[in-house]
Amino acid sequence: MDAHPLHITNGSSLTTILKDLDFTGDILTWEEMLCEGPTIYNINSDEFLKIRASFFNSYYNVDLNIKEIKDDLDILNHTENYTEIILWFEYDLFCHINMIAVIALLHQKKIDLPLYLVCSGRIEGEKSLKGLSELTENQLNNHFKNKVRLTKNDIDLAISIWDIYCGKDHNLLKPYIVKRSNFEYLSSCLKAHLERFPDSKSGLNVLETNILEIIKEKDIKSENHLLGYALNYQGYYGYGDIQFTRIIKCLRIFFSEDEKGISLNRKGHEALLGQHNFSLEINNAIEFGGVNKLDFQFSKKQNKLIKTILNAY
Repeated sequence: MDAHPLHITNGSSLTTILKDLDFTGDILTWEEMLCEGPTIYNINSDEFLKIRASFFNSYYNVDLNIKEIKDDLDILNHTENYTEIILWFEYDLFCHINMIAVIALLHQKKIDLPLYLVCSGRIEGEKSLKGLSELTENQLNNHFKNKVRLTKNDIDLAISIWDIYCGKDHNLLKPYIVKRSNFEYLSSCLKAHLERFPDSKSGLNVLETNILEIIKEKDIKSENHLLGYALNYQGYYGYGDIQFTRIIKCLRIFFSEDEKGISLNRKGHEALLGQHNFSLEINNAIEFGGVNKLDFQFSKKQNKLIKTILNAY
């Protein structure tokens, strides 16, 4: 029997590329953003979709078309048509949370097909990490040729991480940082996730601190200019415009803008010096899976999440 794969991609840009290159098989485009907002373990449920729709509406003024999502996901009810499933996800946290959710969903739907991963990141001869849509045709074909067959241990690991992510104790993710698997970039992504919580000293997380550092070090002319820098210098997060725009809005208490551009105010300098914990003033009470960002802080000294004092009892 000839291979007839189902490709699950990380977005419409890559789907378009795969179609243009005439890859064999059908394509399901996964366009969620599960690295932000509340989640529950059972992805294959109406409750999950309602929770996600409410989040997107509240935080980003985006209306999810639940019927359209269900119609797209219906392809997973007919996997007898396929010989294998190929996941196309990248090196960053944004993609990795989506990827483990997809693997958990396949498990919940009791889909038992060979599962492969095509994951981009480090490219020979390139200085920066590359997303799949940034690869040349030859590079993309080579990635596909060298796709990795996920083992039962890989799949079980992904399911366990999804369960923890939807739960209340994200410190349980720490042992997986050093666990061996075929997920080459998982360790970096899990570290990045824990550092999304406010620093126990300054109350800023890594992304927020980085944005203030950019304002301090660079000649920033506008918030749009700042957005460009934030997108280009974010490491393993993989955030998009919509996410950084919201973060920058939350950080306006730390900078001033005039005809010359953007500069840190007194609070901004104090935040970078760690002279005060500003987490409540930023008030970015977004949820990461099963926990609220403000309920925990990341202690560099202890290298773990600790309960925010107001929520310790």
